[in-house]
Amino acid sequence: MINGIRLKICGLTSLADAGLADRCGADYLGFILYPRSERHVGLAQFRAMSPRLPDRKKVAVTVEPSTGDLADIVATGFDFVQIHCDHATPVATVEGWAQAIGRSRLWLAPRLPPEVELPAELLPLADTFLFDAFHAGSFGGTGKTADWTKFRRHREAYPEKTWILAGGLNPENIAVGLQATGARFVDVNSGVEVSPGVKDPAKLEGLAARLAEVRLD
Repeated sequence: MINGIRLKICGLTSLADAGLADRCGADYLGFILYPRSERHVGLAQFRAMSPRLPDRKKVAVTVEPSTGDLADIVATGFDFVQIHCDHATPVATVEGWAQAIGRSRLWLAPRLPPEVELPAELLPLADTFLFDAFHAGSFGGTGKTADWTKFRRHREAYPEKTWILAGGLNPENIAVGLQATGARFVDVNSGVEVSPGVKDPAKLEGLAARLAEVRLD
């Protein structure tokens, strides 16, 4: 935690970058299991890295997993599972994820079009919700900023939940994003990269420095 702000560095693909994230103060290390992602890491690759990863919380990031895939993820030993899904995903499907993982370990990231609010029926199914930028053809990883006004509205309406701000965050805009949204938990990926899946040490250091110096309400 830096200056009261929890930090997840996502899209990690190597031990070297996991070490960089650790040294910059990340609380959570994110590994994208979605095969269509440029930052995809397979379960076998994660298992091989796992014994040498820093002692930080590990987050599996996936998209609308099948029952079998989710069972494999849970068995691999991640601390949390971040599931991206369409906002219209059947509630029964999300209930199945929550039962398999546990509500406290599920980070739910519904893809919300500009005109759509978070469906109220999803709120009881997870303790943590992540807001990313909307793109009709993808689930996160676009490098675009999320709807900060919508994020703040939901965070203030449901303060009992944990709200994670994602989407296009970088050393240059992180302070403005925190001040605009009231977020105290951020997820950073492309904003600290040299190229997809390769982190930039200078950008990570810059991000940590901005977090340390930002003035929060």
